[in-house]
Amino acid sequence: MNTKISKDITYGSLFIFSLLFMGCSSSPSSSDEKVVDIPGCMDTLALNFSDLATTDDGSCQYPGCTDSSAVNFDPMANLDDGNCIPSSEIPSGWTLVWNDEFNGDSIDLGKWNHENWWPGYVNNELQSYSDDPANSFVTNGKLNIVVRKQLPFDVNNPAYNSARMNTAGKGDWTYGRFEIKACLPKGLGLWPAIWMMPTNSVYGSWPVSGEIDIMELLGHEPDLTYGTIHYGDYVPNRSSSGTSYRLQDGDYSTDYHLFALEWEYGILRWYIDDNLFFTANQWHSVGGDWPAPFDQNFHIILNVALGGNWPGNPDATTILPQAMQVDYVRVFQQ
Repeated sequence: MNTKISKDITYGSLFIFSLLFMGCSSSPSSSDEKVVDIPGCMDTLALNFSDLATTDDGSCQYPGCTDSSAVNFDPMANLDDGNCIPSSEIPSGWTLVWNDEFNGDSIDLGKWNHENWWPGYVNNELQSYSDDPANSFVTNGKLNIVVRKQLPFDVNNPAYNSARMNTAGKGDWTYGRFEIKACLPKGLGLWPAIWMMPTNSVYGSWPVSGEIDIMELLGHEPDLTYGTIHYGDYVPNRSSSGTSYRLQDGDYSTDYHLFALEWEYGILRWYIDDNLFFTANQWHSVGGDWPAPFDQNFHIILNVALGGNWPGNPDATTILPQAMQVDYVRVFQQ
């Protein structure tokens, strides 16, 4: 081979290798890469937790009552949720264990379940129940449970919808004081209710495991409410006890009233605006010994029904939509 050509190839190879080597050596190593800090809240328990944050910036938000004078003051809270309860609103001898003041922007699904029913499921009622936000929503510090006509401009369509909410599995209690402050709808066929059912029917199906009606109203008598318990044997041999309470002035649709039940071992007491109007201390159940069935966990139910066996069906005088508006629900125990 020509010596000159051989040298040119050798030098050329060395030059190419040098370029390759220089190229590799100039690539940045991992230690040379710039790490960018992303500030944010790194506490998974905080309302505004950020899974992208690499540096905690102290912005974590913990909602709760920030008023140190309130009975439900939360020392960890730095974002007031509007649910503070002054000590003056706690009944003597009772301790707050659960509440919803409805001061947020939406229904708290950590506390409430929606039920889904079709018309006529019970009592020949006309409405369907669903979680449609048109039928249940929170605004201005109030829960609204609204009954509507599905097609308001179709006079030939008797289809209605409403909402039924409960605390089952999220709020269940044996004994306590239950307070619900509410303003009620009125009109023929309307049937708002605040009541309690057993979370686990340990003694048998309805009404053997009991039912507690804190408040029921028939819309054609807007100044009259009922408090009742159901118990005993199976249908048609069921039993119930209860009475009614009539307002001296006005009706339940013009202002908010406080409906309360005190439930202790062997006794239940009903109050409206702190006026005791009914006491029950005698009942029975074929499923168990006294004080069965009222010695098990019950949950709260809020709903507005329309039509059915008891209230009767609406007519042309019934104005829709209408709502039961709930200011708060509070549960106390001793």
